[in-house]
Amino acid sequence: MSLTAVAEENYFLFKFLVIGSAGTGKSCLLHQFIESKFKQDSNHTIGVEFGSRVVNVGGKTVKLQIWDTAGQERFRTTRITRETYNALTNWLTDARTLASPNIVIILCGNKKDLDADREVTFLEASRFAQENELMFLETSALTGENVEEGFLKCARTILSKIDSGELDPERMGSGIQYGDASLRQLRQPRGTTTQNKQQCNC
Repeated sequence: MSLTAVAEENYFLFKFLVIGSAGTGKSCLLHQFIESKFKQDSNHTIGVEFGSRVVNVGGKTVKLQIWDTAGQERFRTTRITRETYNALTNWLTDARTLASPNIVIILCGNKKDLDADREVTFLEASRFAQENELMFLETSALTGENVEEGFLKCARTILSKIDSGELDPERMGSGIQYGDASLRQLRQPRGTTTQNKQQCNC
């Protein structure tokens, strides 16, 4: 195998979808990860925003395509309220119903910089994540704390599942694929998977 082919085999494309209640900082998380700065314009997203970034994860080059959706509620400002926490079950049900129970999901408790105003404790949120088999991080789109780690943690988990054969980049609509379409002829599927979509729930 040539050196070029080896390099291409380490190139993946992962698609992420950021969902959650309006005003929780989804666009700001995306902007902080892509641009490494806080998004000063706090207008609500109407429709979908998109960004991408190439990262190195465990020696593999991964392009993350991140789609930020508008919250389904009417436009209203929320901070770190219990209301957004209570909505998590519905968001999680929607994600797993529309995609697959096997998707990779991380729960991001955003606006950590407003810790004095918190209404949900770290323990409560981490327990919810554990009970629902989610990864969990507290983040701050303002300071950048744990924002990059959230996306990279998802990517590492996806790569691990590809290596184990649980996820297959060959599967249509999986949300993951080799970076070059020609690689589909270089590797055989490594296992069966019910994966339909990759998601980073931030």
